Amino acid sequence: MPSLTPLHETYCKWDRTPPSQADVLEGLAQLVTMRFSEVTQELIKTIQRDMLLSFFGLSEKNSEKLQNLPAIVRLYQHSYDMLFHYGNTLVAPSLRGIITKFPRLHDKPLTPTLHFLIGVMNGVIGDYLVKYQNPMALPMVVYDHYGSLQQGELTGRITLFVHGLCMNHLSWSTNKYSGIGEKLLAQRDHNTMLYLNYNTGRRISANGRSLAHTLNDLVTRNPGITSIDLIGHSMGGLVSRSALFYGKQHVYDWVHMVENLVCLGSPHHGAALERFGFSLQDKLGRFPFGKMIGHMVNIRSNGILDLRHGSVRDDDWEHNEVRIGLMDDNRKPAPIPSHVKAYFVAGTIEYENRHNRTRNVIGDYLVSVKSALGEHPNPRFQLKIPDANKAIFYGLNHFEIQCHPQVAEQIARWFYPSNEDKDFHQIHEYMMDLESVEGIALT
Repeated sequence: MPSLTPLHETYCKWDRTPPSQADVLEGLAQLVTMRFSEVTQELIKTIQRDMLLSFFGLSEKNSEKLQNLPAIVRLYQHSYDMLFHYGNTLVAPSLRGIITKFPRLHDKPLTPTLHFLIGVMNGVIGDYLVKYQNPMALPMVVYDHYGSLQQGELTGRITLFVHGLCMNHLSWSTNKYSGIGEKLLAQRDHNTMLYLNYNTGRRISANGRSLAHTLNDLVTRNPGITSIDLIGHSMGGLVSRSALFYGKQHVYDWVHMVENLVCLGSPHHGAALERFGFSLQDKLGRFPFGKMIGHMVNIRSNGILDLRHGSVRDDDWEHNEVRIGLMDDNRKPAPIPSHVKAYFVAGTIEYENRHNRTRNVIGDYLVSVKSALGEHPNPRFQLKIPDANKAIFYGLNHFEIQCHPQVAEQIARWFYPSNEDKDFHQIHEYMMDLESVEGIALT
């Protein structure tokens, strides 16, 4: 078992507040002083076992026997001890020395650059950081439109933005684009923009449960909230759907306050890149040294694994025999509550009227158009969203779609339709009802 930094030591913090600059240094110090018994040691042993099996042709029994020879075991231990020694005597003391010399780092929040780096680290190994109580593990917290922790009373309509994998609450605007929040703020009074920050390396369903509890706490402390809109980008859309699923299971009042759900480039039926990576990993395992690559790739977080099929429920993964899961799609349905108006946005790197089969699969580089629009050949997984509530933006990639002004304009029209839009939607709904009752094909 790795030696954990005692939680009572003054330089170690593990609570529900965002990490400070001192916490980042301490978190790095903890990483270099852990022995990584469940990560590095097992990974090295597994890779070496595969080399003995595939390259040297040894049997499973003989390879295990060789690895358990006292001389080999001592060599392993000496190597681990040497790495642990340098981490303990050189790197960690230097990092902690900085904290001691500059105690004000405890009160300094993360800079935008550190938010970016910690967000990426949480996306890749966030579940590991939580398991070992590393202070760099991000808690789930809510920020206001100006980048400060949300404080004070909330009233009226609130819109909560939920970011995607490896991103953070500052990812919703750029130097070039002011973002969706700014556009919605200009539409009406009593409209508050809030931004979630969370550890994207955790299971999507775990973050969904946490978001359900966070929203319940938010409306309990702020009875003046009248309605809620959820806007999720990529993984954030799945986390929002998961929160609605578990919020309904817990019979939370906030679920009935949700008016709109917007998912931007969300892999509702999985991300082709994760499926491709798993398939390639499986095929490589048939060749010498292929398994070694597979074992190294397996270090990716649980949150990334959930993107293979777009899993939003605990029972999508908790009964898997192995953590890495299977290629088969064994998800359970997670329908969106019927009272919620859902809007799905897809991006594609191809341009309109220039259709390319390969680009159609790739979509916005990470998520296909069909997956982002919730379309699936299996009726059990089909997310029944009206065509009027879907939008495809051509020439936009996955990392542009959450802040592009055209997307912001579309969401504003959905949230605050003009009288002409209202009349059109009423006529459209009437004609659709007529078509379903009369069996008339309308054009």
